[in-house]
Amino acid sequence: MPDLTPDPTAERTEVGVETKGGDRAQYGMCAALAGLGVLLLVDAARLAPVQSSNDALGPKPVPIVLGALLLVVALFYAIDIRRGGVGAAEEGEDVDLDERADWKTVALLIVVFGVSAALIGPLGWVIAGSLLFWGCAFALGNRHHIRGLLVGIAISLITFYAFAIGLGVNLPAGILDGIL
Repeated sequence: MPDLTPDPTAERTEVGVETKGGDRAQYGMCAALAGLGVLLLVDAARLAPVQSSNDALGPKPVPIVLGALLLVVALFYAIDIRRGGVGAAEEGEDVDLDERADWKTVALLIVVFGVSAALIGPLGWVIAGSLLFWGCAFALGNRHHIRGLLVGIAISLITFYAFAIGLGVNLPAGILDGIL
């Protein structure tokens, strides 16, 4: 009886998958991961040593560990691709792969993010974040404007105080400076 097990290095017949040796786009992703790892390592090497009584290690270990892990993942990913590993095809039940991209929604989201970024300084995080949430919800199809704005205000206030109290990072208060 002949062996019917597919050879992972043999040519593939599926659309969009290249022949023996792997897909160039996947190798490009490996290169991007490795490049990001190298960037983190180089950036970590340029950090000045900081010693304090509260932090004996300083800021260097985290980017060094992350950079090294990115290089390891890129290496294992490249080995997997070389051995014939192929990502699973999209099988989402709510995704129509024949449908075109909704560029109107994408453009509206870009405008909302840009306007929010411009308003954070003068209006503050709470107002700009509320408008950001409401605008994104609107762009993605939410038509409950009051509820979307109220949820946006709640999320913005929660994140504002979580950053201020929990992390000690002050987000811009803008025109609400004396109130918050």
